[in-house]
This record gives sequence, C-alpha cells and structure tokens, in this order.
Amino acid sequence: MENQDNNNSKLKAIILILSLLLVASLGYMFKMSSDAKKVETELSSVSTEKETALAELAQLKTTYDAAIAENTSMSEELIAERDKVVKLMEEVKRAKGDVAAMSKYKTQVQQLQAKMNSLIQENDALKKLNQDLSTEIDSTKTILVEAQQYNQVLSGQNEELSKTVEKASKLSILNLKTGAYKVKNSGKEVATERASRADILKINFTIAENRVAKSGDKSYYIQVIDSKNNVLGEKKLIEFGDQSLTYSFISTVQYENSTVNVSENLPGENFEKGTYFVNIFDKGELVGKTSFSLK
Repeated sequence: MENQDNNNSKLKAIILILSLLLVASLGYMFKMSSDAKKVETELSSVSTEKETALAELAQLKTTYDAAIAENTSMSEELIAERDKVVKLMEEVKRAKGDVAAMSKYKTQVQQLQAKMNSLIQENDALKKLNQDLSTEIDSTKTILVEAQQYNQVLSGQNEELSKTVEKASKLSILNLKTGAYKVKNSGKEVATERASRADILKINFTIAENRVAKSGDKSYYIQVIDSKNNVLGEKKLIEFGDQSLTYSFISTVQYENSTVNVSENLPGENFEKGTYFVNIFDKGELVGKTSFSLK
C-alpha cells in the first residue's frame, strides 16, 4: 500500500513538472510568435518607408530635372543638388531594411526636400526677373526701332529740305541778250549785224532777286563760241570735279539778294561771219545760253 502511495506521489510530481514544462513551452511559443509578428510588422513598415522614400526622391529628381532644363543662372547649383538626390536613391535601394538606417534616410529626404523648395523658389524668382527684364528689353528694342524709323524719316525730310533749300538758293539768270556793237570815236556804241564792223560783243543778263541765296560776290564763267567753234576771249581752262570748262572771261557781281542787271563787253577784231553761241556757267552748271548771228 505504501509503495502504491509512493508511486502515486511520483506520478503526480511528474505530471506537475510536465504541466509546468508545457506552460513554459506555450509561453515561449507565444512570445516567439509575438516577436515574429513584431519583426514582420517592423519589416513591413521599413519596406513601406523605403518605397515612400524612393518615391519622394524620384519626385525630387523629376522636379530638379524640369528646373535644370529651363537653363537659368542657377543650373549648376540645381545639378549639384539633383546629384545628391540620385546618390541617396542608390543608397536607399541598397539598404537592408534596417529601421535606424531608414530613419536616417527619412531625415535626409526631408532635408533634401527643404533644400529643393528653397532653390525652386529662388529659381522661380530669377525666372520672373528674367521675364521682366526680357519684356523691358523688348519694349526698349521697340522704342529704339521706332526711334530709328523716326530718325530715318527726319533724315529723309532733312535731306529733302536741304535739297529744297539748295535748289531755292540758286540764282536765276534772266533776259540773256547778246549782240555785236561798233564803238565810235566818241565812245558811243552802235549795234551792228555785220562782222566786219563789230568792235565788241555785248552780253547782258539779269540776276533775279532771291532772299534765300547767300549775299556777296558771285562769279559767272562766260563762254563765247564763234561760227568756227573757237572760244573767244581769254580761253582759260578750269576744272570742276571731273568736268572741265574753257571760258572767255569771268563776270563777278556784288549780289545783295535783290535784282541785279549785268552788262559785260568782250572786245575783239576780225569777227567771223555766222552764228555765235553764248553760255553762262555757275561753276560747272550751265545756267543760261543764247545765240546770235553776224553777216
């Protein structure tokens, strides 16, 4: 009987120990399960944070690429920051899923985002300034073009006015008359149409009144050509640019902007019969001409 009681006691002790071991085993298994779920949750969270970080970094790169493409004065600084983003993307991709590492990367992403916001704002401000300057430059160019066009118009008007003034300031030769005269012993001059009786050729003309012309001495070159195409008188040669003129004599007149009657004599002897031509030149310009004949 005593042996049976001892066996029962031992059995109870074994059952108790097994029970305790079972409870301990269940507790350990529960803890392991909880730890596994916790790790799984952490891994899932890390994976999500990694994807989020990569997505945010990709967005940062896209924003930088767009800003760099605008080719502003900040392009170099923008490129440097974009390179930092690309480098961090590579580091995040290679990360093993460590919670501490992902926390560090998250902080770096936030710092890069803050830097990007600052640079983009500055870049936008520069773009607006450039646009304003471009608008101002375009406006200035328009004003300059209009001014140039106006100056061209004025220049054309001034040129036309100068030509008009120059034309208006030219003196007109009127009433050009020529003929042969015999000079008597008394000094009296008698008109003649006979070459054998002629002593002088008389050239008379009028300079018209002109208030625009310059006053002062005015010289005209008188050219008298006989019927044999000989220039009478001094027969001097003068050049005006690429033109040359052989003249008979110079008539110098004191002109004071009012009408002046001019009378000049060309003495000679043995005048030829035929037609004579008389030309009056203002420098190289022919301003009057006539002809007469001697028998």
